[in-house]
Amino acid sequence: MAALESAGPAPKLGNAEQNLLQPWPMAGEIGLERRGLIDSGDGIYVTDGAGHRMIDGPAGMWCVSVGHRNARLADAMRDQAMALSFNSPWYTENGPATVLAERIADYAPGDLNHTFFTTGGSSAVETAIRFIQFYNNILGRRSRKKIVTRTNAYHGSTVMTSSLNGRALYSDWLDPVPGILRLSCPDPFRRPAGQSLEDFTNALVAEFEALIAREGAETIAAFIAEPVMGSGGVIVPPPGYLAAMHGVCRRHDILFIADEVVTGFGRLGHIFASQEVFGFTPDLITFAKGVTSGYFPLGGVTISARLFHDLRASDNKKALFAHGLTYSSHPVGCAVANVNLDILEEGLLDHSRDIAPYFQQSLRTLSALPLVGEVRGIGLMGCVECLTDHSSPIPTENDTAIGLRIDRHCQELGLLLRPLDNQCVMSPPLIITRSQIDEMTEILAQGIRLTMDDLTREGIKLA
Repeated sequence: MAALESAGPAPKLGNAEQNLLQPWPMAGEIGLERRGLIDSGDGIYVTDGAGHRMIDGPAGMWCVSVGHRNARLADAMRDQAMALSFNSPWYTENGPATVLAERIADYAPGDLNHTFFTTGGSSAVETAIRFIQFYNNILGRRSRKKIVTRTNAYHGSTVMTSSLNGRALYSDWLDPVPGILRLSCPDPFRRPAGQSLEDFTNALVAEFEALIAREGAETIAAFIAEPVMGSGGVIVPPPGYLAAMHGVCRRHDILFIADEVVTGFGRLGHIFASQEVFGFTPDLITFAKGVTSGYFPLGGVTISARLFHDLRASDNKKALFAHGLTYSSHPVGCAVANVNLDILEEGLLDHSRDIAPYFQQSLRTLSALPLVGEVRGIGLMGCVECLTDHSSPIPTENDTAIGLRIDRHCQELGLLLRPLDNQCVMSPPLIITRSQIDEMTEILAQGIRLTMDDLTREGIKLA
């Protein structure tokens, strides 16, 4: 297939207000909502319906790692669809899936060498939880049902995974699954005044130990954690936190799920960040997004061989793990993922690691702006949190829509952000250059200044 030379004709538009149910709608607008149209993309840029070009600051949603309109990924989709578009995973397998599973095993830490492929992050986390339920039941540990998560976590949109989410906005109007326990968010910015990072980490670990003592280790199945909280606002935990929490899990025979849907496949410069960046080896790793750079819906969970050995050695050898998806191990998705992995291996992982310090340094220049409360990040993940009142890290009512305000200004100037309440989140395509980082930071600075002007006109003073 020839390389892409044009974006193609403009897409035909339907009636979104009458026919398209958008994700995450408010009740007062459900079924009547129109959102900004993105018409095309090229490299790190997207173009809206009016022909206005913008830097894709969030890389779609943490995922367009190799950039838009990558001809090799487009070719992989077409070529695989022409060879084999689908096979039933219930009783057959396909070559791209077997190759991808082997390659992922080579990158995964420790003995995590078995992968179940899903359709995305939510179904990957759902699979991990269901596997752990199966594992404990087979081993006669039926009391181990509770799952420990954290405030500000985000793990998906299925019934189970949404129950693991840690923000009230996500769950107030939906019924959660019982048996979910929550720990504090490991947010250094909001640790008690005067507390060292080491003492903050020790307090978080002590909180976990206290929860286990209160609930009983024999009732807890797993602890799930994003190495870096993505939708929680790019919360980078204090040094040693994840390794220490992993140690608690080991002492109490609690399985550790590392949710690397955001941090995996190059976002932090490695295929998986758990061991390479944070120094611990979990029992299960979930992934999605960057595995195909968003070109095809694919996710998965990689599982420790030790757990499979325990199942095979049990007295319930005929027990059925009754879990599967029609699109598990989809041949087109796995073919795209293999080519995407080729691109990462051919220098993009190195580029991601090399340019990340410049990205972080550039963002931190925004700390000088009076509206900025904190700039934080790691790898090619960044967040600028804005506060009108710097006397406390807790956002006020004036702060709730600041992210949207800044995003509107930035879009006009040529930058698309991911606004989260009072925060501006960025996770650009891994192919971004230094000059493009400079451009992105300059636009964001101007967007923040324009928002400060708006607040001044409204009589809101910065303190």
